[in-house]
Amino acid sequence: MINHNSCGLCRIDIENLSVASGSTILIEDINLSLHCGELTALIGKNGAGKTTLLRAILGERNYSGKISFVSHEDGKIKRPSIGYVPQYMTFDKSTPVSVADFMLACKSKRPVWLGNRKDDIEKLKERLSVLDCAELVDKRMGDLSGGELQRVMLTCALDPMPDLLILDEPVSGIDVNGLDLFYKMVSSIRDKYHIAILLVSHDLGLIKKYADTVILLDKTVVAKGEIDEVFSTEAFKSAFGYLE
Repeated sequence: MINHNSCGLCRIDIENLSVASGSTILIEDINLSLHCGELTALIGKNGAGKTTLLRAILGERNYSGKISFVSHEDGKIKRPSIGYVPQYMTFDKSTPVSVADFMLACKSKRPVWLGNRKDDIEKLKERLSVLDCAELVDKRMGDLSGGELQRVMLTCALDPMPDLLILDEPVSGIDVNGLDLFYKMVSSIRDKYHIAILLVSHDLGLIKKYADTVILLDKTVVAKGEIDEVFSTEAFKSAFGYLE
């Protein structure tokens, strides 16, 4: 069973963060805080810098400024655990790799061709059952629907339970019936394990339904706060062409 988050993380503080590519400024002077127990939605038009900000937080992009992981005692946590679910995963769908093969390869150096041990399979089923998809354990990765694949990816991102969970357009390729279910699962994880969740999405309706706070990005933070507050700003209207 997944254990409750016990690292003591309280928030992630981002101060004066900027990223450049040569002489081109991609994002600049980003100042915001992400709090544990909250689902924060990051929105903005294409090219606003959302992916660049995610990559900086993940340590995949050089930046100036500071990112601090702060404990409840206002101390610094040097190596926080970050779970990440990408927008999509590219792989050869004809490859006969099962969900069990994939998940065990993420956690172990044991070669897939040696087969999977019964005890390991039972543990995988237990992990997958948290997201109500234990029945997928023997299914081929290439046969999964978009929603099933994202649940498998989310299960991997939650082992071990992270301090921060980053979801980058996680419902791409999921049919309409799966959208609400996915967000309900993410909300349940937030409530049960009190982790910080940063979500990038273009689905403003579902953001309005499930997010706690919203950050509107346009190279820098142009609006942040509660959903209704951000959605009623001129910055929101400028980005999306209308007010919610």
